[in-house]
Amino acid sequence: MIDPGRAFGTGAHPTTRLTLELLQELEPGSLLDVGCGSGVLAIAAAKLGFAPVVAVDVDEIAVAVTLENARLNDVEIAAHTANALTSELQPVDAVVANIVLDVVELLLPRLDTQRAVTSGYLYGEQPDVDSWWPRDRRELDGWAADLLERA
Repeated sequence: MIDPGRAFGTGAHPTTRLTLELLQELEPGSLLDVGCGSGVLAIAAAKLGFAPVVAVDVDEIAVAVTLENARLNDVEIAAHTANALTSELQPVDAVVANIVLDVVELLLPRLDTQRAVTSGYLYGEQPDVDSWWPRDRRELDGWAADLLERA
C-alpha cells in the first residue's frame, strides 16, 4: 500500500518494477535507498527481510511520505533528508538508486557497499563507472535496471 502524496513513486513505473526484480536476487542485509521518493523500494526491501533499511532523499516531503508509507505498511525504516552526492553515507550491504543516469554515475564511487541496484534510465543507457561491473540487467518498456558489483 503506497500513497505517493506529493512525492514521486507509486511502484507502477517500469524502473521500479525492474529494481524490485533485481532486489529479490540479493541476500537480505543492510540497505540504503537513495532518492527514496514515496519509499516504495525501501518498504519492499524491508518486507523482503533487509534490515536496517535507511532511505534518503533531497526532498523533505519525500522523506515524510516515506515514513508515513512505512508506518502504513508496518515496516521499520529510518528516513532522512540528505544529498547523497555530498552527505556522508554509511556502509551498507546493498544500495538501491532509482534515479537518473548521471546521478547514478556520480553516486557509485561514493558508496561504501559491494552491491548496487540502479535504474531510472533508458534501455540504451548503462552506468559506466570504474571499479563497478554489471552482474545482471533487466529491461522493460524501453527502461533498464542493473545489478552492479564493486570490482
